[in-house]
Amino acid sequence: MGRGFFLTFEGLDGSGKTTQMRKLAAWLEARSEQIIVTRQPGGTRIGDRIRQLLLDSRTENLAARAELGLMFSDRAQAIAEVIAPALEAGRVVLCDRYTDSTEAYQGGGRELGSEVVLKLHDVMCGGLQPDLTILLLPDFAASLTRARRRNDRMTKGGTDENRFEREDEVFYRRVYEKYREIAARDVLRVAAIESDAAIDEIHQRIVGVVEERLALR
Repeated sequence: MGRGFFLTFEGLDGSGKTTQMRKLAAWLEARSEQIIVTRQPGGTRIGDRIRQLLLDSRTENLAARAELGLMFSDRAQAIAEVIAPALEAGRVVLCDRYTDSTEAYQGGGRELGSEVVLKLHDVMCGGLQPDLTILLLPDFAASLTRARRRNDRMTKGGTDENRFEREDEVFYRRVYEKYREIAARDVLRVAAIESDAAIDEIHQRIVGVVEERLALR
C-alpha cells in the first residue's frame, strides 16, 4: 500500500482552522477517504498530559527552551503513535498544528529563531514534513479577539487553556509575521489563505487546493 497524505492546518487561534479542518474531514469522508484527525499538542495519552502542562494558565515560569522541548516531545510521540502508522496504512492524516506552529510561536513569538526549531524538527521528527499545509491568515485583530473570547468560554466551562492567550499583542504580531515568512519560504507546501471571507467560501477554496494535491498522489 502506498504512503498516505499528510495535511496540516495552521494559523493563530481564532483563525478558523479547527472549523475548516472539521469541514474538510467531512468532505474527505464523503469521498470515501480513510482519514485520521489529530492535533498538537495532544492526540496521544502522553501528548494530552503535555498539552495540559503547556496550555494551562497555572503553568508559570516555563522557560522558552523548555517549552520548545515539550512541544517536540509531544510531536515525536504523535508521529510514532499516530501519524507514521496512519501514513504507512495509506490514510489521509489531518493534523491541527505541527512544526510550523512551533516555528511561529516559539521561533517567532518567543524569539528563539527559526534555526533551532528546524534543527529540532530534523532530529525529533526525522524531517517528516506535511504534503500540504493550509495556513489561515484572516484579519489579525479579529483572530485575537475570537481566540480570547473562546478561551474565556472554555474556562467558564472548566477547561483552562489560556496560557498563550495571556501574551500581549506584540507577541502575537511576531507569531503572525513568522507565519507569513514560512508561507513565503515554502510556497510549494504551504497554501496561505489571507481572507476574511465566509466559512463556506474559505472551505471551497481549501477543497480546491486539497482536491488538486490529492490527484497528484
